[in-house]
Amino acid sequence: MALLSDPLVQRMLLVALLVGASAPIVGTYLVQRRMALLGDGIGHVALAGVAAGWLAGSVADLAKQDALAIPGAIVFAIAGAVVIEHMRSRGTASADVVMAIMFYGGIATGVLLISVAGGSNANLMGYLFGSISTVTWTDVWVTVGLSAVIMAVGLGLRPALFAVTHDQEFASSTGLPVRALNMTVAILAAVTITVSMRVVGVLLVSGLMILPVAIAQLMTRSFTRTMSLAMITGVLLCVTGVGITLEHDLQPGALIIVLGVVLYVVVTAIAAMLRARGRHRVTPPHTPARITHDETEESHR
Repeated sequence: MALLSDPLVQRMLLVALLVGASAPIVGTYLVQRRMALLGDGIGHVALAGVAAGWLAGSVADLAKQDALAIPGAIVFAIAGAVVIEHMRSRGTASADVVMAIMFYGGIATGVLLISVAGGSNANLMGYLFGSISTVTWTDVWVTVGLSAVIMAVGLGLRPALFAVTHDQEFASSTGLPVRALNMTVAILAAVTITVSMRVVGVLLVSGLMILPVAIAQLMTRSFTRTMSLAMITGVLLCVTGVGITLEHDLQPGALIIVLGVVLYVVVTAIAAMLRARGRHRVTPPHTPARITHDETEESHR
């Protein structure tokens, strides 16, 4: 309990809680759209934004390097998300090709710009795999603000966003602004990646968005319940991972993802045994949560 009085520990746990709750919200929409890897592409573009912020800081004032890193990541991540969604909706290129280009181009540009800005390997590793132990109160308040935006939009527009991710043709026939809502999901993904970057890093951020959703899908078929359970799972994974690293010298971001993978395997095994015994019906692994007809009609209203 003495650890909880440490301001650094308080900052780490608060950021972990916020990120754990907000990341699965967007992850649920991405899984429903079968675009689980979108986070990887945008995450690597965000790394280029971090590097651009570092470079701008090195030109202006070395003390401003860290201060400009997150704004740079936000700008680049949103720009990347808009480009990906625009090309996908226009059919200019398939989604996997666009994301692959963003994936490799983003990380290569980021590494190159960080080296030009004079960043060290430690700086690079922190953004690649997370550095939650370095968060300041400024980082905490930025996380609070961005997480509030994610929750407000992701939960407030859930019926409309669900309609678009579940059945775009039906959503269009009801008069919903499909293109605007699709772009909203992409931008939310970009903001989520920026928020989660300090916890798990750009290389693992997609795992934090998707793993809690994959676990929740094994236990419920309802879209709303899947999102709620995924948020709870995300919080448990992040807070547990950070808590363990307070006692053991482990990398928090990697540990959070490993805990998620282990939990997924355990839940899958339990679900398989229950199905074999015919006691309970659950969604098969790797299958997006499909909702009932009644829930579909309610969400489309």
